[in-house]
Amino acid sequence: MTTRVIIVDDQAMVRAGFAALLAAQSDIDVVGEAPDGAQGVDLSRRTRPDIVLMDVRMPVMDGLDAARLLLGPPAGAAHRPRVIMLTTFDVDDYVYEALRAGASGFLLKDAPPADLLAAVRVVAAGEALLAPSVTRRLIAEFAKQRSVARGMPAQRLKDLTARETEVLALVARGLSNQEIARSLVLAEQTVKTHVHRVLTKLGLRDRAQAVVFAYESGLVAPGG
Repeated sequence: MTTRVIIVDDQAMVRAGFAALLAAQSDIDVVGEAPDGAQGVDLSRRTRPDIVLMDVRMPVMDGLDAARLLLGPPAGAAHRPRVIMLTTFDVDDYVYEALRAGASGFLLKDAPPADLLAAVRVVAAGEALLAPSVTRRLIAEFAKQRSVARGMPAQRLKDLTARETEVLALVARGLSNQEIARSLVLAEQTVKTHVHRVLTKLGLRDRAQAVVFAYESGLVAPGG
């Protein structure tokens, strides 16, 4: 199945470079480009891509506001793509807020081409968080700063069973389903079921939001 992608970035050279790389792949189809967040939101709603590569800082509307519009509660049956944030900084408050809003991860603009291709494929498959070590460091940094807001997320942990809580903690530490299965001596399909139940009970979109939740609830301590 072909993954449909749009690229939203105010730098024409970045858009052209990413588009050329992605379009050369038989399993990826670049269906549009936009120079700012506002046009990116409009383009996404018209073309209904699977993945939006979204720059963080842009004129007219930045990537954070655009991501919130695309990933927020849909009006009716609005299409919601998966969003990968593009940034020049690996620790960025905008990126953290985008992850909280439902972005599936982020990618540094100077990452090797192979990382971009892997990022699109991983997020399209809904499998795992991008660049787990860097992303977890980013989340931990800002979760530590906002620990005063942990009351509500901590209360919601009570909705999970002991096993689901254990699985959530391992997801937050960047483990894949296969690694969690080995760690807990479970079948991988059983782990997938637990992850699905965690996301459903907590009202989370994907593993990226699960990691944010785990830190903000205090289940996983920054640096732990």
